[in-house]
Amino acid sequence: MSAVIPAAAAKPRSHSFWARLWRDKPLGAVGGMVLLAFLVVGIFADFISPYDFNEIAPLDRMQAPSAAHWFGTDNLGRDVLARCIYGAQLSVIIGCSAAALATLISAVVGIVSGYFGGKVDLVMQRVVDAWMSFPDLIVLIVVVSVLGPGMPQIIGTLGLLLGIGGSRIVRSAVVSVREHMYVHAAQSIGASSLRILWRHVLPNVLPPIIVLFTTR
Repeated sequence: MSAVIPAAAAKPRSHSFWARLWRDKPLGAVGGMVLLAFLVVGIFADFISPYDFNEIAPLDRMQAPSAAHWFGTDNLGRDVLARCIYGAQLSVIIGCSAAALATLISAVVGIVSGYFGGKVDLVMQRVVDAWMSFPDLIVLIVVVSVLGPGMPQIIGTLGLLLGIGGSRIVRSAVVSVREHMYVHAAQSIGASSLRILWRHVLPNVLPPIIVLFTTR
């Protein structure tokens, strides 16, 4: 009669979100931590930065990294670490603002074009085609030349460049949703187009809109 060998007790698997993320997708976990650190630095730059990013110190110019200046100083004596921190803040502001504006444009253009269809859809899609035919760099150069440099101009231009193209994804989702029975039922009882768009169409096309925002 053969002896029964007890099976080794299985180690309990952690159900923590961060533990599962680190175990299943370590690269994603590292990338998430880097992104989170970047956002924290950008948001709290005024509290983290040891110096003002434009503070000029001629006597401290071109210094190597030290305890006083971790990243050293530039040719005007400005602290490089402080300039990196405030650069992260500027990147966070421009990136998040442009992504939010692009998502809003994509949602409005895509929902209106996809829901109403017909001539409205035809005209709006031809405008989208015309806009997308211009190279992004040319559009940026023209905007800066006409309006001048500045954060609002950059955010507005990036929002338009990213938002117009993304409207086609939203439009495709709306074209599918508008054929559902609950939309036809709302139309049959006399609900206004605005109410149908707000109560029935928008909630059902939120997933692609959220994806558009996160990929901008």
